[in-house]
Amino acid sequence: MNNEDILKITDHTLLGQTATWEEIREVLDDSIKYKTASACIPAAYVKQAAEYVDGRLPICTVIGFPNGYSTTFVKVCETKDAIANGAAEIDMVINIGLLKDKKYKEVEDEIRQIHEACNGKILKVIIETCLLTEEEKIKMCEIITNAGAEYIKTSTGFASSGATFEDVKLMKKHIGKNVKIKAAGGISSFDNAEKFIRCGADRLGTSRLVKIIKNTDTGNGY
Repeated sequence: MNNEDILKITDHTLLGQTATWEEIREVLDDSIKYKTASACIPAAYVKQAAEYVDGRLPICTVIGFPNGYSTTFVKVCETKDAIANGAAEIDMVINIGLLKDKKYKEVEDEIRQIHEACNGKILKVIIETCLLTEEEKIKMCEIITNAGAEYIKTSTGFASSGATFEDVKLMKKHIGKNVKIKAAGGISSFDNAEKFIRCGADRLGTSRLVKIIKNTDTGNGY
């Protein structure tokens, strides 16, 4: 798999609290230039970004980010607003406390409601693997499969650690056949990215791959 193929399944990401429109616009321009799967940006910029790219690039945003403990009502409202503003993909954070309380029905119901609010757009469910036991990770594979979301996603990138090869392999083993896997957090090189793909990742979330390409781009292709 070459670098171009890897970028095609990468969500080029900027979610820092200090992100400015100028920085977001650079991410959008780079995402278009290097043909990434999407640009993943804060919800406050979705409308402006969607108007700026004018259909040339899917816009992804995050819901209940990064802690996941907003109420379901708030997450659903966030999702509807993001979709109305032009988001094509939604990455939501589960309520980790509910999972640890074994309130599995409530966790699944929240995902179902947000998936419905996506109105046919892609939903990726962030489970924050570094905070979960193996049993909890496996349970989330079951819950997400049942809830009908399109992706399970490892991490926000804001917790103590991000994606691991072991977690992606675990997800691949337990997730339903119609659910894909997004690895995010700490993907630092194309070699690293390719290994995640070999382990079972269908999508990657990172800012570093585009930065690497930009530093090596001669203007004659990449």
